[in-house]
Order: sequence, then C-alpha cells, then structure tokens
Amino acid sequence: MTNDEENSKTQTSTEERHVTIRQDLWHELLKIAGRQIDPDTAEVFWTYAQTLDPYGVHPDLPEECWQVGREYFARCPDTDVWVNFGDLPKETRDRLWCRNRRKLAFPAGLEGIAELDEGRSDPDVPF
Repeated sequence: MTNDEENSKTQTSTEERHVTIRQDLWHELLKIAGRQIDPDTAEVFWTYAQTLDPYGVHPDLPEECWQVGREYFARCPDTDVWVNFGDLPKETRDRLWCRNRRKLAFPAGLEGIAELDEGRSDPDVPF
C-alpha cells in the first residue's frame, strides 16, 4: 500500500458520514430509541421549540403552523439521541415527569426556590 492510499484510508475513516432517510422511518427510529430509555437513569431537559417540529427538522414548516412552546426531551446517559417526550411510551413519560417534576415544571428558572423556603409549610404552595 502506498502512502497516498494509506492517507486516503485514514481520511475516510475519520470523516463524518451522512445518510438520508425518509421522515417516517426516522420518526420510527426515534420511537424505538425512546423504548430503550430507562426513566430511572435518563437525562432530561426542556427547551422552547416549534411544537409541531420539536426536532427542528422541517425547514419548510408553513408559517400558519409556527407555534413555540416548551418541549421536553430525554436520553439514555452517554448517548447523543434526545427523544421528545411525545415519542416516548406513556409509562416512560409518566415516570420521567414524576422523577423530574421540579426540573421540568413551571415556573422556569425557579427550580431552587423550594430550598430557600425549607422551613415554611404552606399547603397552598405547590413546591
């Protein structure tokens, strides 16, 4: 093998490869990934996103379909695949909500407020 062939082989193995798949197949793959998520170890986060395109993959989303809201995602630790809560099995989604309520629920940015008010026990305060 010549040096050029060896360098070419090395370049090819380190380049990113992209494939194009149909939208419906991609969505089914996300649902399969969602079934692999263990709600007891999953990482979660929320972000503002298009509610009809939470993954941001539809560049031609008609303007009349634009609606921004909070979207919730989960993934297995040490993976790069974030799955929208809407693509998770109901049982997984429910357990994630129970386990991560303070992190995911409103009011945004006030997750630590309960720790500031530990001594107070007002039944009208939901957190």
